[in-house]
Amino acid sequence: MLKPDQIPAAVAAGGVYRNDANVAPSFSVGDRVRVKNHQPSGHTRLPGYVRLKEGTIAIDHGVFVYPDTMAHGNGETPQHVYTVHFDATEVWGDKGVAGDTVRVDLFDAYLERCE
Repeated sequence: MLKPDQIPAAVAAGGVYRNDANVAPSFSVGDRVRVKNHQPSGHTRLPGYVRLKEGTIAIDHGVFVYPDTMAHGNGETPQHVYTVHFDATEVWGDKGVAGDTVRVDLFDAYLERCE
């Protein structure tokens, strides 16, 4: 636990959330994925507007600490983070512009492979 006088230095230094754990990726660039309907009662980094939407893995950023478990004191649970590209019309329906994309960085735990 940080003491009050340690907080300014800790904030200025920032955090390192990349993790060196040897975790195999669940997905590869180009894979089609669907976002799970993940609705925990506590903290999540999953934007509600992409739940149950389908997109394509564009980038694998590597392994990071999973904030959903860290926020509740349940450990780092390291996993891959991906940039997923969604068609704007998939996310926003008829309010989306055809040809535009929505790009969201998402953890492994939020995604499942499209069948």
